[in-house]
Amino acid sequence: MADIYLTNTLTRKKENFSPLKKGSVGIYSCGPTVYWNQHIGHMYAYVQWDVLVRLLRFQGNEVNWVMNLTDVGHMTSDEDAGEDKMEKGAKREGLTVWQIADKYIKQFTDSLMLLNIKTPDVLCRKRLYL
Repeated sequence: MADIYLTNTLTRKKENFSPLKKGSVGIYSCGPTVYWNQHIGHMYAYVQWDVLVRLLRFQGNEVNWVMNLTDVGHMTSDEDAGEDKMEKGAKREGLTVWQIADKYIKQFTDSLMLLNIKTPDVLCRKRLYL
C-alpha cells in the first residue's frame, strides 16, 4: 500500500503517517455545534474526515472514529463572552436547548447520509461528558 502523508500542525511539516499500534487507528474529530442548520461549508470538513477514514480502512486498519457534538455551552465567539449559541437557538425557535440539540443532531446525521459520508463510530454529546 502507498504511504499516507499528513501535515503535522505542530511542526508544520508533512510526515509519513504510522499508527501507534500497527493496524489500529483512533481518530477524534470535532463535530458541529448543533444550534442551527448545517451548510456545505460545515459538511466539507466531514467529507475530509470521511475520505481519511475510508483510506485507512482500505489499507487494512481498524479505525475507531469518535466525533463530539457540541450541544451545550458554546459561546458566539472564541472568547468567554457573549450569548450561548444553544440558548440563542432555543430562543429563536421557542424550544428548549435539548429540543434544539435533538433537532439539529438529526439534521446533521441526515446530511451525512445524503452526502454518503460514513457516520463516525461514536457520536458523543458534550453535555454527557461535562
